[in-house]
Amino acid sequence: MIVHVGSGSDGTEDSDSSAEREQTNSSESDGNIPKRTRLTRASLRLSQSSQGKLNVVPFLPPTHVDTLDVKQDESPPLTPTGNAPSSESELDISSPNASHDESLAKDPALRDSDKDLSHRPKRRRCHETYNFNMKCPTPGCNSLGHLTGKHERHFAVSGCPLYHNLSADECKVKATTREKHEEEAKVQEESNRHATRHQAPTSRQTRYKEQVTEMRKGRNSGLTKEQKEKYMEHRQSHGNTREPLLENITSEYDLELFRKAQARASEDLERLRIQGQITEGSNMIKTILFGRYELDTWYHSPYPEEYARLGRLYICEFCLKYMKSQTILRRHMAKCVWKHPPGDEVYRKGAISVFEVDGKKNKIYCQNLCLLAKLFLDHKTLYYDVEPFLFYVMTEADNTGCHLVGYFSKEKNSFLNYNVSCILTMPQYMRQGYGKMLIDFSYLLSKVEEKVGSPERPLSDLGLISYRSYWKEVLLRYMYNFQGKEISIKEISQETAVNPVDIVSTLQSLQMLKYWKGKHLVLKRQDLIDEWKSKETKRGSNNKTIDPSSLKWTPPKGT
Repeated sequence: MIVHVGSGSDGTEDSDSSAEREQTNSSESDGNIPKRTRLTRASLRLSQSSQGKLNVVPFLPPTHVDTLDVKQDESPPLTPTGNAPSSESELDISSPNASHDESLAKDPALRDSDKDLSHRPKRRRCHETYNFNMKCPTPGCNSLGHLTGKHERHFAVSGCPLYHNLSADECKVKATTREKHEEEAKVQEESNRHATRHQAPTSRQTRYKEQVTEMRKGRNSGLTKEQKEKYMEHRQSHGNTREPLLENITSEYDLELFRKAQARASEDLERLRIQGQITEGSNMIKTILFGRYELDTWYHSPYPEEYARLGRLYICEFCLKYMKSQTILRRHMAKCVWKHPPGDEVYRKGAISVFEVDGKKNKIYCQNLCLLAKLFLDHKTLYYDVEPFLFYVMTEADNTGCHLVGYFSKEKNSFLNYNVSCILTMPQYMRQGYGKMLIDFSYLLSKVEEKVGSPERPLSDLGLISYRSYWKEVLLRYMYNFQGKEISIKEISQETAVNPVDIVSTLQSLQMLKYWKGKHLVLKRQDLIDEWKSKETKRGSNNKTIDPSSLKWTPPKGT
């Protein structure tokens, strides 16, 4: 069955909707939306229309559905709340006369008059100087040398020659050899620049290909007994403090390619360190001990430097305090009186509870929660400025306490009606339906507030997948229960609290939206609805759903 939207097509409505969309886009660009779905003029008219109704029309095959164009806006990431910098390295304090330097850049006359100062040496930024009190965490390393062969010192395993079973002099020799090969490759590329695309390989290229093939012939021959004993002895002697021996495991050619990739990655990390985007040793947090789980981290989090240098953090799963050793954690757990997050419990059904935590009243807890979340989120810039936010923390209770499952935060007063600023499901609870519960709970709060909500962009990769899945399920359930003949996008939005733009983009992705003969058509694809219904039947009744009757919450006032 196909239903179509009858919307006005006069020029006044088009200009009004376009002007309103331009104003929204301009405000959003000031409010940090690096990736945003832009819809065509017809889709905007569809999402903005308040009186558009849907009527039943003859069926059209799904293969004839013309989806609307979706473009991605690559605006730079900012935050609408004006977050404080996460560390002092983000502040440029190298020039005490910053205002004077800025005026020189703007006024050509002043810039010309100060040309005689160009001979002065350029000031180094404070974060470009080495901290010689720091040491490489590799046992027995004196922090001298670098894997790239271009630096005199290193402070992380990624640049440690000893960890990679090399010496500082060997790294310098390898760097010289790599530079020589790169120069030869540039010369060869320059000579072949004007060659035709389909030109036959040169004799030099043919010989090189034969050499690579010859070098790779013996890579699957396996290790001898002596080599295996040597490798096992190396592993038993050094454990995880040294890289495993890689010789004879593959061909020399492939091993050299791997070494080049290691050196390039180490150089990139060193560049980030010099620019102040990461601190020395900040990439050393590899695992955290959280409750009864040991979790591998995914991203860098700006913990204090003395903790960031450790290979593992020990975190209390109730108060989220982070510690350096398991002994300190054990003593803390014996004294910690927390068994659930602070704040008010606004939802409980079975073992699942949700606590509302005010960032202003419980600042330390919320800051620790943000630092923990950054270990598993890439697009997150808020760590310390938590006062303008409310945090909704989902827990699962047992006889030992309420264990953290995930959380989402939202602004107390969002100008763009965002109902989620940041959302995270802990790795040990992923792919179990808890992420969808968090999203559903955020929209339940929007319904109680009588608002239409949308998550703040950019979403993480996993967050985007979760939201698209949730919007798809909401629309298919709505279509399944819909029995009337007339409906509008606005009515769907008011009933589900989903933003009309998100509804339109989801309909496009499902190929359920079409513009045909001057009218917008919504294709009710029965195959998708039947597929969704069969999955719902197999899933049965479980406790991984939000029950609105279990919510005990009123919208905060004057926060």
